[in-house]
Amino acid sequence: MIDTINGANSSAIIYSIAETAKANNLKPYDYFVYLLDEIPKHMEQKDLTFLENLLPWSKELPEGIRKQ
Repeated sequence: MIDTINGANSSAIIYSIAETAKANNLKPYDYFVYLLDEIPKHMEQKDLTFLENLLPWSKELPEGIRKQ
């Protein structure tokens, strides 16, 4: 996948999200699962402010995805 420009871009995005999650004391796998569960619930919305609650530093994230 990373031997193409699009694959490399996708890998960079995923890596960036994972590292930002780690920097914010989140469990990266659990954070990705949460994002993949939550984002589809808002696909019909034109207002994207819900994304602020999904950022790795948001106080609105569930405790289960935070490291102890």
